[in-house]
Amino acid sequence: MISAEQPINFTRGVPADESFPLEQLADCATTVLSGRTGTQVMQYGPSRGYAPLREWLAACHSVSPDQVLLGNGSLQLIDFLGLGLLQPGDLVLVESPTYDRVLTLLRRRGARVLGLPLDADGPDIAALEEILQRETPKLLYLIPDFQNPSGATMSAAKRKRVVELAEQHGVILVEDAPYRPLRYRGEILPSLFELAPHRTLHLTSFSKQISPGVRVGYMIGAADTVTRLAKMAEDTYITPNLLGQATVYEFCQRGLLEPQLDRLRALYGQRLLAIADALRTQLPAAEWIEPDGGFFLSVTLPEGTTGAELCQRAAEVKLNLSDGCGFFPNPSDGERFLRLPFCALTPEQLAEGVHRLASIVDAPSS
Repeated sequence: MISAEQPINFTRGVPADESFPLEQLADCATTVLSGRTGTQVMQYGPSRGYAPLREWLAACHSVSPDQVLLGNGSLQLIDFLGLGLLQPGDLVLVESPTYDRVLTLLRRRGARVLGLPLDADGPDIAALEEILQRETPKLLYLIPDFQNPSGATMSAAKRKRVVELAEQHGVILVEDAPYRPLRYRGEILPSLFELAPHRTLHLTSFSKQISPGVRVGYMIGAADTVTRLAKMAEDTYITPNLLGQATVYEFCQRGLLEPQLDRLRALYGQRLLAIADALRTQLPAAEWIEPDGGFFLSVTLPEGTTGAELCQRAAEVKLNLSDGCGFFPNPSDGERFLRLPFCALTPEQLAEGVHRLASIVDAPSS
C-alpha cells in the first residue's frame, strides 16, 4: 500500500535503480583496471574513443571503425553536431513535441527551429513536404522509435518517405535512437540509418541499456563528419571517458548486453502494461499514445485543462509533473501535453500516480 504522503515522480525519464547490472559492471571494471589495459585507460587517449569498443560497434552496424565516434552520452554528440554543422540562422526541423534538451542545444547554436506536428505513427509528412517546397533545412532531427517525449513510433511507410524526401532535397537526417533496443512488443522496423546510411547520422547511448553513469554514447556516420567532430571533442575535453568506454566494451564482448536487454524488456514491459491499464480505467477522457517500447507515454489533457495549472494542483497530492510546453518548438502548442515516464516506477506506483492524476484533472480550478 502506497501512503498518500509518498511522492510519485512523473518527471525525469530515468532507468529503474534495480535495472543496473552492478556486480557485472564491477567485475568488468576490475578486469579493465587490473589487466594490461589499466594504464591505457588511465592515460589521455584518442578523441574518437576507446578503439576496441569502436571496432565492436562498427561490426554491429556493418560499418568501418572510422565511422564510429564515442562520446559522453549521445546528447554531447548532438551538441558537437550543432557546433560543427550549424551556423546561426540555419533551419533545423524537429518533431513537435521533441526532446527538450535538444531544443536547448539548437537554440544555443542560433538555429531556427521549426516543428513538424507529430502523430502516433510519426511526423506529419504533408507538413514536411510543404516546408521543403520553400527551403532546405540543414538538419532533420528525428526520434523514430518510442519517441521522447510522446512514445510515438514512426511507421515503415513514413520512414521510407522521409528518406525519399531527404534524398530529393539533400537533407541530413539526425536519427536519435537511444530507446530502439527497448521494444516490448510489435515488429522491429528498419532504422533510418539502415535505409539511408550515406545521409543519416545515427546516435544512441548505453545510458538506457546499461547505466547513465557509464557516460558512453556513440554516433555512426560518414567518416569525414566523424573526423570533424572528433577534433571538436578533442578541443572540448582533450581525452574521452576511456574507463567507462573500456568497461562497456568488456561488458559487451563478454556477451552480457543482450541478456541485460532481455531483463529490461521484461521489467519495463510490465510497467508499460500497468500504466496503460490505469489510464484506460481512470482517465478515459484523455487522449494518449500507447507505445510499444521505450520510457515514455504521453497524454493530451481534456479541453479546459492546462499542464501549468495541473502542475500546481499536483503538488497538493504529492504528484510531481513536468510542464509539457518545454517539449515544443512553439511552447504554447504544449499547454495540454503531459509526458509520463514509466520505467522508474513500480506497477503499484504507476497505478497510484495515474489515480492522483485523474483526481486533479477532474478537480475544479481554484
